[in-house]
Amino acid sequence: MRAIEARGLGQRHGSRTVLAGVDLDVEVGESVAVLGENGSGKTTLLRILSTASRPAAGSLKILGLEAPSHREQLRARIGYLAHAGGLYPALTALENLEFYCDLYGVERALAAQVLEEVGLAGARRRRASELSRGMQQRLALARTILHAPEILLLDEPDAGLDETGRELLGRLSRGRTLVLATHDVDLAERLCGRLLRLAAGRVVGQSDLARTPR
Repeated sequence: MRAIEARGLGQRHGSRTVLAGVDLDVEVGESVAVLGENGSGKTTLLRILSTASRPAAGSLKILGLEAPSHREQLRARIGYLAHAGGLYPALTALENLEFYCDLYGVERALAAQVLEEVGLAGARRRRASELSRGMQQRLALARTILHAPEILLLDEPDAGLDETGRELLGRLSRGRTLVLATHDVDLAERLCGRLLRLAAGRVVGQSDLARTPR
């Protein structure tokens, strides 16, 4: 069983083709970077893989289950970090995670543990709106791993992170299947063992890295 098995994924926004016949196989525990400039289709691909969006064409299996017909089951096993982060500005860092604990059906005690893991224990009582951009991104990452997902789908996750925060990405993704969307080749090579290049919604190249940095 593969973690991800996609065949001929396609998507359109109005008359514009955003994805055109994308194939992708990801083994359990593998780390794959999707590289491309803005508008290449990276975000659209991750939205489909997360089951947040339905493809206009093609087929997709996640952990052996057909998506999106099993989206509720799959969402419990996937951690998806989008550009928006999914935070509630008026809630504190702890309250944000406790809200998601309730949503995921996990113990609220995990919220404090995960805040410690991402280096935000000292900011637990601060509202999300009061946090710096980098701290907000750490909190968004905490939300993403709160329910111990098997697969991480991260869309430009280093936004606002310093070098210590970028190292955190490696620790959080260790032992999980990772699909990372980025335009940063250095980050891709640091975190992933395989690179997939997109341009104008099409796969234009793939390469294996000589080493697996995680």
